[in-house]
Amino acid sequence: MATRKKSTRKYGKAASKSVERAMKKRRKGTLRSGRGGKGGKVKSRKQAIAIGLSEARAMGAKVPSKRKSSGGRKKTGGRKKTASKRK
Repeated sequence: MATRKKSTRKYGKAASKSVERAMKKRRKGTLRSGRGGKGGKVKSRKQAIAIGLSEARAMGAKVPSKRKSSGGRKKTGGRKKTASKRK
């Protein structure tokens, strides 16, 4: 039988606590977005998790780095501009 590779944790315990705290604040209705909590009230579950992880990252907890954006502009699926013939 093949031996199983022991997996390492992707996120540390401190990161887990930070996300848990953010989720509790969101449920309570006191979690706010933006610098210094000056933004609007957070209602999204995903946004609460992101806030918790970024706070954990700032404290130096074990959290994978953010995904790098591909950069450039996104193409919109709007209508194509064509030269119209007018008389």
